[in-house]
Amino acid sequence: MNKKKTPLFDRIFKPEHIVLPNGHCVDRPKSRVPLICCILLVVVICAIYLTEFNLLTVIQRFDQFFVILGKIFKPDLEYFDKVIDPLLDTVKMSFLGSSVGCLLALPFAIIASSNINKNKPTLMAVRLLLGVIRTIPTLILASAFSLIFGLGTFAGTAAIVIFTFGVVGKMLFESIETIDLGPFEALESMGCNKFEAFWSACMPQILPTYLSHCLYCFEMNVRAASILGYVGAGGLGILINERVGWRDYNGLGMVLLSLFVLVLVIDQISTHFRRKLS
Repeated sequence: MNKKKTPLFDRIFKPEHIVLPNGHCVDRPKSRVPLICCILLVVVICAIYLTEFNLLTVIQRFDQFFVILGKIFKPDLEYFDKVIDPLLDTVKMSFLGSSVGCLLALPFAIIASSNINKNKPTLMAVRLLLGVIRTIPTLILASAFSLIFGLGTFAGTAAIVIFTFGVVGKMLFESIETIDLGPFEALESMGCNKFEAFWSACMPQILPTYLSHCLYCFEMNVRAASILGYVGAGGLGILINERVGWRDYNGLGMVLLSLFVLVLVIDQISTHFRRKLS
């Protein structure tokens, strides 16, 4: 005897009766798929309306994407002489900003660790500070510092310092909270202060993780520093903005090629050192 198939509408919208082995009958909860689909549809429609998205424009102008891409993939090699100095500025900003930010993050990460710092007010204050800093994009920080300190690489470096401080501080205090505190408590019981106990017992445990976080942030900052020139904070962003404005896509291709090679080399070096640390 063939079983009667349940219509799709009934399977979705009507509860299904399930007979348990003990003879009791229960109703399977209604599916939430229709509700989720309706919410997603409303969100998509609102997004299209608010952003004034026009699919017809995309279809009509899509061929220009390949025209521009073709010019970018034919970089002007003679333009490389003008790329060297901004490229070095990007590396210097990233390295200095990452180094200072990571050093500043270490003491604040220790204070933000609940297993080290038992003072709730300072613990919550430092965590709030790190949380607020992480919500501010690097480009916004660079824009603000350009107004305060003037145009140039100093504003970009200061923005990278603040961003790195927030990110490394957050990741590091979470790592500190997972370490073994047995040696730390033993040294405290022997009369060492918190700094001496932490430096001798905890620092060797978190040092590889800390250095790994620093290298990871340096990788991110090289990419971030490349666009800070859009707000006058130095680096390759100035050239990128200039080449786009002049529609010089061949020169832009040379800038992007140089940045790609730089990021690739730094990624490989950073990956090698992080593998050694792990």
